[in-house]
Amino acid sequence: MGYGWLVNEPPPAQPPADGWTTEFLTHLATDRGASAYTHRNYSEALAEFRRWHEAERKSQPAWAELQRDDFRAFLRHLSRRELSRATIHLTFSALRTFYKFLIQRGHLARSPIRNLALPKPERRLPKFVTVTQADALLTAPQREFKRERELGEKPPDEAGFLRDAAILETIYSCGLRVSEVCGLRGEDLDESGRVIRVRGKGKRERLVPIGEPALRAIHAYWAVLPHRPAREEPVFLSAPDSIEPIRPTQVQLRLKRYLLAAGLDTSLTPHKLRHSFATHLLDNGADLRSVQELLGHRNLSTTQIYTHVTTERLKRAYDSAHPRA
Repeated sequence: MGYGWLVNEPPPAQPPADGWTTEFLTHLATDRGASAYTHRNYSEALAEFRRWHEAERKSQPAWAELQRDDFRAFLRHLSRRELSRATIHLTFSALRTFYKFLIQRGHLARSPIRNLALPKPERRLPKFVTVTQADALLTAPQREFKRERELGEKPPDEAGFLRDAAILETIYSCGLRVSEVCGLRGEDLDESGRVIRVRGKGKRERLVPIGEPALRAIHAYWAVLPHRPAREEPVFLSAPDSIEPIRPTQVQLRLKRYLLAAGLDTSLTPHKLRHSFATHLLDNGADLRSVQELLGHRNLSTTQIYTHVTTERLKRAYDSAHPRA
């Protein structure tokens, strides 16, 4: 099992934040430009440690006085709760980043969790859709619009369906995170150069090519809006008469409808289209370093997981087809 705050359950009540954690979380939101997900998860990870410390040590943690043994005890506590290794790693990633921040600000000289051994993470291959399944999903908004129009009960929201089609095309064409596609502004789209500027994690920017089908889908969506988004306005709006960008939760909810219409697993997330983007590129001969840059991964090791996907599929094809397999 995992923390409720990693799914759709409300997070448990948090004890009051101390000055250093408040300073750190403000830094995440402003200086580092962390996503809402990162801010929420790091906040809850620190609160989880404070709750444990208050229950076990009967006091709020004095961050400057904690020792490695304290964090070993906390690690044992998490392990006894049968949390996934990924959840444990996320918790300690937040703690490590917090202590790195304290050292950079001159509050501390060293981190008490440096080189603390954690359980090895589970090896999970990313899920993805096939090219045929991707085609079915990308055309689902158009089919759903036609179906609603034929029902004739009320005029369907054409702008909403066109927006959804453009979002799905853009995620798959460019390998974007859902937060990145929601954050696109008019000035980020270079139509003549067929590239978009993407603001990724930690305010890192990258230029990514965008395919012709995605550009056509965006133009079709803009054509039914009251006006084309200005340079500083979102590419994808929450509603035709709004100036607010569509929210990641809206994208996730709309995606479920199209997955159902395409006959696909409705538990798939927008991130699986990003996985599919990377897998399909590698399947068709793209080199790993280029895929790393397109995805905006800081480390090549993060991208290498996709090579395992293609290798495993090649092995299955070999086993089923080779007479001497």
